[in-house]
Amino acid sequence: MAEDIKVRYSDADLAMFKEIIVEKMEKAQKDLELLRSAYKNDGNNGTDDTSPTFKAFEEGSETMSKEANTQLAIRQEKFVRDLKNALLRIENKTYGICRVTGKLINPDRLKLVPHATLSIEAKNMQS
Repeated sequence: MAEDIKVRYSDADLAMFKEIIVEKMEKAQKDLELLRSAYKNDGNNGTDDTSPTFKAFEEGSETMSKEANTQLAIRQEKFVRDLKNALLRIENKTYGICRVTGKLINPDRLKLVPHATLSIEAKNMQS
């Protein structure tokens, strides 16, 4: 064979990536729980007897904050799902293979974005 092209990452490489993903997933799930508890919180901080103007402002601010927390939680849920899918690809030994080019994704990219399914080359083709 003239070119020695790697078709997939070795089991040792996959084990290293799995450690990174598991660590990120544990942190992501803790962050998700914090976000969920923040938007489920009723936010009543004993301000029932404050002026009506301040109360209306506070309720508007609380609504915006809950909406922002909900959006953050949705993004975090997607991140956790993407990490779980990356673990499945590790189990299937397809982790790190670009779904567009079929080439291995750069390991430095996978360390930074362990749930990546596209190489930089493929990402640039999308632009």
